[in-house]
Amino acid sequence: MKKKIEKISDNAVGQLADIGQLIRQHRKSFKITANAAAETAGISRVTLHRIEKGESTVSMGAYLNVISALDLNLHLSAKTDKGNTANAGSAGKLPIRLSLSDYPQLKELAWHVQGVDELSLVEAHSIYERNKRFLDTENLSDSEQELIELLGVAFEGVAS
Repeated sequence: MKKKIEKISDNAVGQLADIGQLIRQHRKSFKITANAAAETAGISRVTLHRIEKGESTVSMGAYLNVISALDLNLHLSAKTDKGNTANAGSAGKLPIRLSLSDYPQLKELAWHVQGVDELSLVEAHSIYERNKRFLDTENLSDSEQELIELLGVAFEGVAS
């Protein structure tokens, strides 16, 4: 009998993709090969590749084995009334996705990303890092300044 796979929400798919990107970026920044990471996690290299792509058919246990093997931690945060994670300014926590309308300078720096209203943390950090010389630091809002600082802490030691 075939196993029925339930429909995965778009939000969940996006979160898995973000988790996969973070795992891959962390692994590569420490120059850990895919084979070594997979072996340490007790999974195949193909499964690791699927995790790094954010595929929803991989078990949560496999995701957690990779996270543990790479000495990472998975943190969950509560949703607000609107169904989105809290803004970065609330209690120093980062949301999974960042709304460009909330961060005007990020929106300006991300001019080349067409048709997108939100960015992942990886994308936002990369854009800030590549374009930090263009930031107008004197006119940064408090929330955007805090976001930049939190992203710096979250990606400390990770090559962009």
